[in-house]
Amino acid sequence: MNGERLSSVDELMALLADCEDAWDTPDRSGDPVDVLDHGLQVAAVLAERHPDDEELQVAGLVHDIGHHLLPGDEAGHGEHAAAAVVELLGARVARLVALHIPAKRYLAATDVRLVLSPESARTLGCQGGVMTSEEVAVFEADPDSTAAIALRRADDAGKVVGLRVPGLDCWRPVVERVAAVTVRDRAA
Repeated sequence: MNGERLSSVDELMALLADCEDAWDTPDRSGDPVDVLDHGLQVAAVLAERHPDDEELQVAGLVHDIGHHLLPGDEAGHGEHAAAAVVELLGARVARLVALHIPAKRYLAATDVRLVLSPESARTLGCQGGVMTSEEVAVFEADPDSTAAIALRRADDAGKVVGLRVPGLDCWRPVVERVAAVTVRDRAA
């Protein structure tokens, strides 16, 4: 699927299912949960904290599929995931997915209490490092920055081994609603 765009909810759900036992690093030395479990945890955190924003929740579900699409590309995994989902899930979901890495860089620059997982701390450097003050100002001016920060905070919280959250089947209706809005907006 490298470089392809998802065109149906069925394709996306199959890709997410394939993320079970797929890891953020090819040698499994990264975060302690697989890409599917991580996405499910992040989506669950976002559903609890932002129950009225299904696009944000779905962005949390799919934000790390780039690790599976192009293994080993730490710096580009957000962009790969965004490119894969933009046609199906819309511009805002794709934008939030792409922004989860800049949001980490932003929080590393602005939140003195930020605690990153060892893997997130390791990859920060190859993803551009801590934002400069100029980059912080640009990020803060972005209309999606608040939601991107919420996604990033959920990303940091969604790495718990054994955490029980709703499974992938529970997310299908939410993904279908987000995809339906994208189709409707495109037709308008």
